[in-house]
This record gives sequence, structure tokens and C-alpha cells, in this order.
Amino acid sequence: MGIGIIIEMQHHHDSNWSAQALASLQAQGLRNGGARRAVVQHLGAQPCCKSAQEIFDGIRGQGGRVGIASVYRALDQLEELDLVQRVELGDGVARFEPSHADGDHHHHLVCEDCGKVEPFSDPELEKVLVAAARGLEYDMRAHEVVLHGHCSDCRLIR
Repeated sequence: MGIGIIIEMQHHHDSNWSAQALASLQAQGLRNGGARRAVVQHLGAQPCCKSAQEIFDGIRGQGGRVGIASVYRALDQLEELDLVQRVELGDGVARFEPSHADGDHHHHLVCEDCGKVEPFSDPELEKVLVAAARGLEYDMRAHEVVLHGHCSDCRLIR
């Protein structure tokens, strides 16, 4: 079996997800201004998951005027609506990233030295996970893969 790992290091803006998330909020009768809009737009511009504090700091760093409690409330609502997914990396800090209805997603590499989190995709890994679930007669709804180790920068100074 060949390995086809794709490390998604480039910064991207998922404006399609942002627009769909804001439309979904509106369809639920929720206002999509203020903190909710700021959180959606900020998450849509991130290459990987962010903690509530990182989202708050990012919005404030761009001149946004939101409170940390509003960020947490917005994330809770977005998670309830399956618009974001909570990502647990094993350090006790919940992170969030856009959830895509088509199942498009990535996994995470976590550096145990510097804490850097990087996204990666591997189509072969996806096939193996589906086959494993099928072989175990398990109806897999979702999965999360987190690899812990040492990033290339930290390996150089070890």
C-alpha cells in the first residue's frame, strides 16, 4: 500500500463554508451578526483548528470587538448545529474547526515540544479506517486521528 499523505500548510480562506454557516444560522432564526459572524469568518480563514482563546485573540487582533464569553456561546451554537467540530488533541484544550456536510476533513499532527498543530490528509488512511469499521461491523459516524511527535523545527534542535 502506498502512502499519499498531504500536509496542508498553505493558508486558505473557506468563504464557501463561511457563507453556508451564516445562511444556516439565519435559517435557524439566529442572528448572524456580531460575535457569531466574527467567529464564523475567523474560522473560515484558518488552515486548522483553533481554541476559543485563539479565536478571540485573532478577532481582537483584527480590530473586532467581541467578548470571550460571546465567542464561547457562538462556538457552542455552531457545534450544536454541526457547523463546527470540536477537536481534542489530548492537552485539555478544546479546539474548533469548520465541519463540512460532505465529510471533507483532515487530521492533525501535534508537536510535543512546541505545541504546533498541523493538518494533514491521507486518502489511503481514510480507506483503511472505513474498511476497519466495516470489518468490525461498526457504523462509523466520524473519526479523528491525532499523531503526536516532534515537528521538523524541534527535531533540528533536539
